[in-house]
Amino acid sequence: MSAHPLKIHHHPAKRQSQRPPLLFVHGGYTNARCWEHNFIPYFQQKGYDCHALDLSGHGASGGHERLHDFGIKDYARDVAHAVAELPARPVLIGHSMGTLVLRNYLSSHPDAAAGVALLSPVPPTGTGGSASRLALQQPDFFAELPNVLAGKPTANTLKVMASVYFSPDVRPEDTLQFMPMIGNESDQAVAEMVTLPFAPATRTPSLPAFVMGGSHDAVFPASMLFFTALPWKARSVTIDRAGHMLMLDPQWPQAAEALGSWLDSLPARAG
Repeated sequence: MSAHPLKIHHHPAKRQSQRPPLLFVHGGYTNARCWEHNFIPYFQQKGYDCHALDLSGHGASGGHERLHDFGIKDYARDVAHAVAELPARPVLIGHSMGTLVLRNYLSSHPDAAAGVALLSPVPPTGTGGSASRLALQQPDFFAELPNVLAGKPTANTLKVMASVYFSPDVRPEDTLQFMPMIGNESDQAVAEMVTLPFAPATRTPSLPAFVMGGSHDAVFPASMLFFTALPWKARSVTIDRAGHMLMLDPQWPQAAEALGSWLDSLPARAG
């Protein structure tokens, strides 16, 4: 039980079906709103009951005053709380840091989900390589991030954020609409992602899994998808020209269709 309120946004299906509910878990520095632009309306129309969780200290959930105390296990407990609120075993859909949260949750709750989808996943090597690569290829990134968190992006901020997080087809000024959903991230969680290769190994559950990323992901390159998919025995899909935030890119319909095809292959929920 969380010591602070957790917000689970419910978006009912547009038509009745026997499809399992979907629980969306956002990545670092953002909140559940990232799913609401494109993915949730798409899957509502397909008959999926959609739920999106604001992790502790993010969005409309409590805990903002102690954000930096939260680690990946704390976020996994948030997922456990959300799953317990649902009427049936959900398919869990995570993005970026959220994929690591789901892996942690499922390692101790292997039968709690009907399937898991990992989008733009944190690779098994952690985020250290990504940070080093960004420092070399986008040296302005770490200087501009505070401007985003303060809600005061400059023209250069938008240019840098667009090149790191989005498709090359996105104009820097188009990213301005997404700035309000960006916020601080836990120092503890960030440190755990960096040191992931040194963490004790966890058992990968045997359940249907799907791995997807963008060919132009500057955070976690598409070449790393194979290494994420391997222990899950999962199918991996690369969306051409999509960036890290593939659910917000112009290529989001291709990403949603690929995820939807996999979801449609799963068994209907009982009852």
